[in-house]
Amino acid sequence: MKKQIDSVHHWRKLSPDDGHYFFGYYDRNPWNADISRHLVMRIPQIEHLPERGETAEIGLLDLAGNYEPLTTTRAWCHQQGCMELFLKHRPDCFIYNDYDPENDRIVARIFQLGKGIAGSYSLPVYAMSPDGKWAVSLNFSRIPRRGYSYADAVLSDELQPADPDSDGIFRIHLESGDAKLIVSYRTMIERHPYAYGLNGQHLWLNHAIVNCDSTRVLWLFRQCAESCKHENIRWKTFLYTSSLEGDDTECVLSECQWQKFISHQIWGRSPREILVDADWTGSGHGAVVFDESRRPFLSRELSKSHGGMAHMVFSPDGKRILADSYPDENSRQKLILIDSETGDWELLGTFHHEPVPTVETRCDLHPRWSPDGRFVTVDSTHDGKRGLYLLQL
Repeated sequence: MKKQIDSVHHWRKLSPDDGHYFFGYYDRNPWNADISRHLVMRIPQIEHLPERGETAEIGLLDLAGNYEPLTTTRAWCHQQGCMELFLKHRPDCFIYNDYDPENDRIVARIFQLGKGIAGSYSLPVYAMSPDGKWAVSLNFSRIPRRGYSYADAVLSDELQPADPDSDGIFRIHLESGDAKLIVSYRTMIERHPYAYGLNGQHLWLNHAIVNCDSTRVLWLFRQCAESCKHENIRWKTFLYTSSLEGDDTECVLSECQWQKFISHQIWGRSPREILVDADWTGSGHGAVVFDESRRPFLSRELSKSHGGMAHMVFSPDGKRILADSYPDENSRQKLILIDSETGDWELLGTFHHEPVPTVETRCDLHPRWSPDGRFVTVDSTHDGKRGLYLLQL
């Protein structure tokens, strides 16, 4: 295994060497309020998708690399973990998704440091608003990409929701726990760019994110053929947005703009800006932004191509962008730092990741900023175990 990441930047492995550790996705904050501890999961294996009943451990890492185990969950996956996030209105608490065996459903639990489980929400959490007041939720049992769902959220046999008026994007008030359906599948279908193409297709939602001022949500509405229960499914993607009331739901990027040209999306520096890794020129994926409220559609390139598809995320001050990559022909994944004003970029590290038996258990870097912009953390398997690595900028 190649353990060297970069000869210039000082990366430090934060997690222990006694197992597999990681956080998960790139579009969320893993740190507590004073940026002294980082949420992390310790998982039993990296070889296959989790099976029903298979548990993973949730804990905390401090800046010295000390690990504190806290609780376990049955709702986890290799790509996104269990959506663990600290609560802003209760800074000594974090939430995480888990399986409730009594009611046979996925829920979100509240864990209070020093005390244990201190409550729950009736729905799982997908993302939290930056102001900490809201979470958004969706139905994990509809997601055929099992690396982005949970074994105990058994994949539905129904191609489309039995009741399209009662399933879709939900909003949770994190203080009261009240949950509300804000955008139904019926609304999405009615506003779909070519709804006639949905017949006989499996429909699902994922990758919901709340914008910078906590007023809007985006998500992906996807469809695939009936034979969606295998690993190499082919799907079509439609990016939708709405207010947190759901009153102005619209598809702002259709499959014809997405297919082969975009892999990831995230909200940008202002309430209506969206950042994507677009290759609309055919010369490679670069950082592209657009205003989702503007008609006609108008995009702007912030950086030229840095290579292949990437997870991209703005720094808290909006001046920089982290962008990782999928493995190249030599199994190397790169992390770069882009200047969002000039488009210039520098290499922060190269990570050698051995091929994995199943694509859904792969380890993407999923770069994440600390809220003050001082630290970057990534997940990597370049030393043979999945681990969490930290870079101080």
